[in-house]
Amino acid sequence: MPDDDESITAALAVQDPIIQDLVRGELQHGVLIPLKTSLELSDDYVTGRILITRAPVKAANPAISLLRTLLPEEIVKNAPHLRRCAKPCDLPAHLKTQFMNESPQSRQIHTGKSNWIYIILGPEAMISRDEMIKALSTIEGLEEEIFIRSIPVPMVAPTSQVQAAMWSQHFWPTVYRKNNPLGPHPSMVARNTDEITNDAAIWMTLAHQVANETHAAGYGEPMGACIIHRQPGAPGKATVVALAADARFREGGKTGCTGNPMAHSVLRAISMVAQKLVRAEERKTDTVMDHILEFEAFQDNPILEDERKVFELDHPCPDGYLCHGLELYLTHEPCVMCSMAILHSRMGKVVFRHRMPLTGGMSAEDRGCDHPVLQGADGGRGLGLFWRRELNWSLIAWEWESSGSLRPLPVDMSIHS
Repeated sequence: MPDDDESITAALAVQDPIIQDLVRGELQHGVLIPLKTSLELSDDYVTGRILITRAPVKAANPAISLLRTLLPEEIVKNAPHLRRCAKPCDLPAHLKTQFMNESPQSRQIHTGKSNWIYIILGPEAMISRDEMIKALSTIEGLEEEIFIRSIPVPMVAPTSQVQAAMWSQHFWPTVYRKNNPLGPHPSMVARNTDEITNDAAIWMTLAHQVANETHAAGYGEPMGACIIHRQPGAPGKATVVALAADARFREGGKTGCTGNPMAHSVLRAISMVAQKLVRAEERKTDTVMDHILEFEAFQDNPILEDERKVFELDHPCPDGYLCHGLELYLTHEPCVMCSMAILHSRMGKVVFRHRMPLTGGMSAEDRGCDHPVLQGADGGRGLGLFWRRELNWSLIAWEWESSGSLRPLPVDMSIHS
């Protein structure tokens, strides 16, 4: 048996008996692909203009010290991804050619082993050229005519070593500091990927099981959701908090052709978590709340036996806010409505198996619309709701890829268009 299958089997062995009882299909390995944010996928990057000067190497330290006393700290440290100093030989080719041909002295500076160095002064919009020239002229060794030039540079840090190298060739020597201003920090993504990779197949299997069951019963689309709580400090130990299938057609059939939108698997699962929290509060306060409604829009009572088994379990951590810190595993990318519900519930992680070409809200990548029902439709760029600066919550999300395993029944694309 391959190592991957052995790790999945070992992960299942350490789970609660209820989980072992729920899993009936063969567990198969998959690969977690972190989603890219909308900013990471943007073709545009913000550029601005900075001022640079040059000085003999022996005058570099006095020049930098002068800048630190002359300028506010936020200007001095405005672009930490750009090298503060650069040798003439390290400049991009177009800058080197431009500066070299300005005068005989400039040509000499760029010839052989130069004892000169270029220095970033700061953003052009925040610096007075006249004041800077006056201040630099007090440093011994600088040219009689102070050298100051304006050049364009990226104002955000690169998100990879490749991008840093490209910017170094086109703008100014750039450093990749293994951070990501456009999305979750790479180390955080790597750490969380390692944390969930061994048992992700278990939760995906459960989501697919209820998806197929609900479709066979005629309750809804073949979509499923599984929410788990991972026990801190206990690697591989997790508890299923909610298991829910799609039930959009269970009450009222295909109302408006798409059924009841409040009965999507994601909303049902989140509502089941909420019911567990209410149940725990009632037990704590020794009170019973009246939950009788004329119409149960969310369809959040168990309708499948697997759902019921999980629903009867107590919430392992009933003191937090709704889904804070929980993990959600889905057969399909959640729609925009469900994606916002995931954010509002403060979910910690989301993993889905299949993208939805037009209705999905998590992925930020371009959407291909090659399904016959959607031929010619313009999918456009996805919303990438899992990580957007304008929203007050963000989480880490993955697409789960596998070689043909856990392939659910196809959804009705006329409903999801």
